[in-house]
Amino acid sequence: MYHPDVLQDRWQGRWASPQACPALVLNADYTPLSYYPLSLWSWQDAIKATFLERVDVIAQYDREIRSPSFAMRLPSVVALRQYVKPSTHPAFTRFNLFLRDRFTCQYCGSPHELTFDHVVPRAYGGRTSWTNVTTACAPCNLRKGGRTPAEAHMLPRQRPFQPTSHQLQENGRGFPPHYCHETWRDYLYWDVELEA
Repeated sequence: MYHPDVLQDRWQGRWASPQACPALVLNADYTPLSYYPLSLWSWQDAIKATFLERVDVIAQYDREIRSPSFAMRLPSVVALRQYVKPSTHPAFTRFNLFLRDRFTCQYCGSPHELTFDHVVPRAYGGRTSWTNVTTACAPCNLRKGGRTPAEAHMLPRQRPFQPTSHQLQENGRGFPPHYCHETWRDYLYWDVELEA
């Protein structure tokens, strides 16, 4: 992720590359398009969208880009002019599966060596779907093997289910990025204690 030292070395007065200046992308209702992964655009995409009048620039970096006849501060927060309706049901991907299960093994609770497990094994007719696949750490997956949870005496902490996009976004709020530019903070709401 982005780190404050990458944006500017204040002691030497040098600016880093514009690549270190992504723009937070908000929907037209001023909520992030995505919390996890955080909806970010490169500085080039943010400027292109600005010139095409697809976004409003809400906040800017101190970093400026120049041409012989033009200067512009890089956008740090942009909002789409047209609302993008989020999909109701997210795609079934490994990342979304881990996010649904909050990046923890559903058998032991470990956040390490994550993979996925067919609750009803494929050998027993189990399908690769939201309602039959769960997050498992490699040791638990190996221990369970090709057995059912009852046969292995390993019940998952929650039954596998198909999440909504809203549920995944809510889960994503529990994993704030390592760095948030100060201009982003008013638009992001994380499940962490606020500083006084």
